Amino acid sequence: MTLATNKPSHLCYIGLGSNLDNPKQQVIEALNALNKIPNTALLKHSSLYRSDPVGPPGQPDYINAVAALSTHLEPERLLDELQAIEQDHQRIRKIHWGPRTLDLDIILFGSQIITTDRLTIPHPYAHERSFVLWPLAEIAPEDLQFPNGNTLTHLLVSNPLGTLEKISV
Repeated sequence: MTLATNKPSHLCYIGLGSNLDNPKQQVIEALNALNKIPNTALLKHSSLYRSDPVGPPGQPDYINAVAALSTHLEPERLLDELQAIEQDHQRIRKIHWGPRTLDLDIILFGSQIITTDRLTIPHPYAHERSFVLWPLAEIAPEDLQFPNGNTLTHLLVSNPLGTLEKISV
């Protein structure tokens, strides 16, 4: 995607996850869709990882990844675009932390801290989720600092790889 605008660009990180309807393919297609968001470019993405589900019992495992984007969009506009991609993948929001065809979350948006009814940045649980932090570590600088002052390196120490498994594409 070409970034043709006079607005400043923002580096942001997006978490991707799926555990329904061929999750690996859902995540791969979502990565392609990220690169089609207006005024946004997909810079790089992590490997895919298999992780245990968080939430109600009896769910299938998740496939997760993290992508780095450069965008001229404001955070809520980017959220609109991400939710449109989720809808294109038949995302249904019925059960909190329940199974889903696709989940796209803004993990970080530059160094911004945002708390609204629609959006919380940094993602409120990113700092405690191995399936976010380890893929993020593949593509972000190791001294990446969260707005609260924690570095990615520090967060990795307190969130071991555990059962998280890198998988082939």
